[in-house]
Amino acid sequence: MHPAALIFLVALLLGTALRVWLAARQVAFVRAHRAVVPQAFAGAVTIEAHAKAADYTVARTRFGIVVLVASTLLTLAWTLGGGFAAFDAALRDFGLGQLATGTLVLAGLVLIGELVELPLSWWQAFRLEAAFGFNRTTPALFVRDAVKSAVLSLLLTTALAATALAMMRTAPAEWWLWVWALVVSFSLGMTFAYPTLIAPLFNHFTPLADDALRQRVDALLLRCGFTSKGVSVMDASQRSAHGNAYFTGFGTAKRIVLFDTLLERLQPDEVEAVLAHELGHFRLDHVRRRLIASAAGSLLLFWIAATLATDPAVLAALGAPVASGHATLALLALVAPPFLLPLKPLAAWWSRRHEFEADDYARKMSDGKALARALVVLYRENASTLTPDPLYSAFHDSHPPPARRLERLAQEAAA
Repeated sequence: MHPAALIFLVALLLGTALRVWLAARQVAFVRAHRAVVPQAFAGAVTIEAHAKAADYTVARTRFGIVVLVASTLLTLAWTLGGGFAAFDAALRDFGLGQLATGTLVLAGLVLIGELVELPLSWWQAFRLEAAFGFNRTTPALFVRDAVKSAVLSLLLTTALAATALAMMRTAPAEWWLWVWALVVSFSLGMTFAYPTLIAPLFNHFTPLADDALRQRVDALLLRCGFTSKGVSVMDASQRSAHGNAYFTGFGTAKRIVLFDTLLERLQPDEVEAVLAHELGHFRLDHVRRRLIASAAGSLLLFWIAATLATDPAVLAALGAPVASGHATLALLALVAPPFLLPLKPLAAWWSRRHEFEADDYARKMSDGKALARALVVLYRENASTLTPDPLYSAFHDSHPPPARRLERLAQEAAA
């Protein structure tokens, strides 16, 4: 076996084994603490709600193991198993030319990936989520969403792939720099396009109708020096009972979105505090920092891919016996993830730090006690585990453990 193939195989299998082990730890830890509500939530979360959250977390984690194993097997099938080589050869037989063939190969990989994920998504919605009372989508709506998502993915992938492959042919030595610039530009463009062009394809957005709450939100935006295209309410309840709020867009395209399920559960001061937290991410420059970090990381990946692609033996060993631009891009997407796994704890730590900073911002610009109450409601109603395994959480969780987050808010309020 070629050293490149061996290194990839070891990284993929070790990474999968590590993630399965962490998931097993999470299941065992959550089950062991199922019978006792943490002190920080005593009186606010019943033992029944806590047990439900534990069972929901266990079910989701176990389902995640199934998804992980399926993903690993699919990656092996595409690479060392010869799947990509066979798919590439079959499309080459049509004689459509290098650019058209490459575009079809990359678009086909995306479509096949979505088809493989479809039964898993169905199971998650209609078995797992439904078992805990969260699923509200219908089979017809599920199918419509899947079709829209597939069509949108194909259109975007086709346009992006064709442009990238044309760049690779035009600048064979510096292609990695040009394609990187294309990907970064595309990502930035999507931050503008998503709120106005893509999100409305899946959900309905209406202006916030509650005058008192809108005035409260407007006052918060004024205090924070934040301008947006307005506050919208999304009909999340037609798909799920989970509640949330988010900001989307960038620059002048920023929008504030509240789930209708969130408004059903929180008081006005709690909604304001949640929005203040989200505003904190923008005002503290978290969004721009993450974009820069992502761009820097992708630049390094494209450079590595370009360096390795100069050796046809490496491409052949990883599953692409015929060297081509689209083979390089496909293998980059398939092979890179296992080698990025060691960065997950660092990324999770950085994200948790940002969450703490956003909590501090919300406490200063709104009401820390209201934020704490809102978090308790969201944890309870979304059946979030209150007792995650510390090691699993450090590796995976982008948000701090619930008890630690509430304790910190209480400490800051008392200071």
